[in-house]
Amino acid sequence: MIAADTRATAGAIVADKNCEKLHRLAPKIWCAGAGTAADTEMVTQLIALNLELHSMWQSRQPRVITALTMLKQHLFKYQGHLGAYLICAGVDPTGAHLMSVQAHGSTDIGEYQSLGSGSLAAMAILELNWKPDMTRDEAVKLCADAIEAGIWNDLGSGSNVDVCVLEVGKDAELLRNYLTPNVRSAKARSYKFARGTTAVLRQSIRDIVDVEETVIDFGRTDAMEVDA
Repeated sequence: MIAADTRATAGAIVADKNCEKLHRLAPKIWCAGAGTAADTEMVTQLIALNLELHSMWQSRQPRVITALTMLKQHLFKYQGHLGAYLICAGVDPTGAHLMSVQAHGSTDIGEYQSLGSGSLAAMAILELNWKPDMTRDEAVKLCADAIEAGIWNDLGSGSNVDVCVLEVGKDAELLRNYLTPNVRSAKARSYKFARGTTAVLRQSIRDIVDVEETVIDFGRTDAMEVDA
């Protein structure tokens, strides 16, 4: 399982409330991106293309380790100047895998991973509730809870929760907007008042401009004099 929130920021401004941070690399390999949105989008598109060409050349399904190797080699060339922090997950003939790659090219393998500005709050939930041999529903809930913790405890995270389910023998299933915790509920009462609700106690209209017309004959035209 991989999950992400849907907030994209530009400094202190929320640039996009429902962006997609889960990127498809192959039918059974997806990755979640943190960092610079444009960098994660372009890097994953490039690797997805190269992974498809590699799969066609090898005449076999792509491996998750192949996708990770392509990512880390590409990012290492730029020495961290591409702000793409990715959690790569998927299933292949060797089983299910979960790995992460930092912007400078280092990688990590573990039972659970978290990256991004809300990663500390998410990791707290993962460390508290993760256990081996979780069911599908338990894993989906754990990922959603971890992302929601980041949404409520980090200003750079927000809006909705996306989840991608990757199971052995099946194609990936994207649960777009699986949770929408920031949807505003209906107000208890309406604060729109009908015209006339507030009485007019006094009305005063003043003429602050006096206009006088004077005809002056210079033998050519008329002139208008305005005194304010």
